[in-house]
Amino acid sequence: MSKDPLNSKELGYYFSLAQVGMEMVVPMGLGIFLDHSFGWTPWGTVIGFVVGFVGGFIHLLFMVQRHDAEQRPGPPGNRRS
Repeated sequence: MSKDPLNSKELGYYFSLAQVGMEMVVPMGLGIFLDHSFGWTPWGTVIGFVVGFVGGFIHLLFMVQRHDAEQRPGPPGNRRS
């Protein structure tokens, strides 16, 4: 375990990752609720799973790309002091 405390930017990144997990779960839960309420079984759950998985995965890819771009140092000639 690291002895350095997390800075607020890194902690925000971890909270964003948790948000992506919720984006994947909530549509499926909504689909289950709609299946139970209207008797659509299993289509609400299937559609909720697909929408949640695809939307969450795309959001996750964009977040990781942005995080990697922020962590990567620029070329030596473009550094500002």
